[in-house]
Amino acid sequence: MKHPLPCLLLLLQLLACSARAEDSTNMDWKKYIPIIKQTLSKDYKNMFREKGGALEYPFIVPGSAQYNDVLWDWDSWLTNIALRQILLESGTEKDRAAAVAYEQGCILNFLSSGHGDGWMPIFMGRKPVNRPKDIYSENMHKPVLAQHAAFLVKLNNGNAEWLREKFYPLQSFMHNYKAFHRNPATGLYFWQTDFAIGVDNDPSTFYRPARSSGSIYLNCLMYKELKAMVYLANCLNQADIAKEFDRDAEKLKAAIQEHCWDERDGFFYSVDLNLLPISEKPREEGGSFVLHAGNPRDYDCLIQRFGVWSGFLAMWAGVATPDQAKRMVDEHFKDPKTFNAPYGVRSLSKMEKMYSLSASGNPSSWRGPIWGISNYMVFRALVDYGFDKEAKELAAKTIVMFGKDLERTGVLHENYNPETGEPILNPGFQNWNYLVLNMIAWMEGRDAIREF
Repeated sequence: MKHPLPCLLLLLQLLACSARAEDSTNMDWKKYIPIIKQTLSKDYKNMFREKGGALEYPFIVPGSAQYNDVLWDWDSWLTNIALRQILLESGTEKDRAAAVAYEQGCILNFLSSGHGDGWMPIFMGRKPVNRPKDIYSENMHKPVLAQHAAFLVKLNNGNAEWLREKFYPLQSFMHNYKAFHRNPATGLYFWQTDFAIGVDNDPSTFYRPARSSGSIYLNCLMYKELKAMVYLANCLNQADIAKEFDRDAEKLKAAIQEHCWDERDGFFYSVDLNLLPISEKPREEGGSFVLHAGNPRDYDCLIQRFGVWSGFLAMWAGVATPDQAKRMVDEHFKDPKTFNAPYGVRSLSKMEKMYSLSASGNPSSWRGPIWGISNYMVFRALVDYGFDKEAKELAAKTIVMFGKDLERTGVLHENYNPETGEPILNPGFQNWNYLVLNMIAWMEGRDAIREF
């Protein structure tokens, strides 16, 4: 029989090493703050573009040469949140006032592009918008338009008058989603295709049949979008409209809980809506004999058990219960075999057969690499549910990853290797990476700008 003392000593040594590693991480992130602040705060005005062509208002670009002079949907929203952190910390009152036209212009350009049918483009350039032949069979602007507007209105103490004349096309945008991008049987929203969904090759949507993906990512964005519409309607003294959108939000929240939560795994997943219809009547109701008529399916979707980072968005959106959030953190966020990597949250669980870190720009790769935006949104989810220790860990990893990149290359990249923190693709990518500044502010106990 082995003596227990050596085993105990070994255990103590391992615990000490773990503590030293954690202390090292917590010390490392602080040394990268100066280079991050200095580099990211000095060139924010390069993201501003003046009006011209099809773009009637000035606007914000993601900041990379690859996205030069183009207005993008969720990119402009998230870039704006980071921009406001910069303006809070190092901008003057004059700087903040000057930025407003560009911020509001991101929303007004999209709302001015509509034709009364609610369809909004995913991106806009200087040339006229190329509308698809069938606007109801293609993806459109992600449901973040109202959130972007609500973010700006809230910063201005609830003054939404600049939006009043465009509130009708914003409502039409929401009604288009509800009428043509929503599955009536489940109440969940779906992607029309896998084109330009933001998380390009997420396996729950990528190369899947049209209208088959009840994406947890899409539905969490939509829940927050509906709540933003409630806020905006109330700010514009339109209480009846606010009540309508609030009812829709609560119905969607219930649908996400019913269909996307997996009690077995303790996680939120996308669902498969691609089921054959039950159309034939059994013989007793005047129909002829058909296979399965005696016991047709009594479910409206099938859960897709793919470990995708966007499952954590149920926490970010406030859909998850506290008990569900605890399971997600304990069983998934903390697990190094799935999501928890040395430099943040893997965009796809390492246990999935589709996991890959290969560089890909068309589509962009969300099959494993670390993205600044997924790290940020999971960080926000952790903070909102009181997991401050885990949020600090994730923020520290993000700061170190970006700090090392700036120290060595002088720029940031689009995505990164989860194990080494090495950049994978697209040097000079700015965009939502700048949200690391908001994470730093929270880590330092200062005011941190956050999305609506």
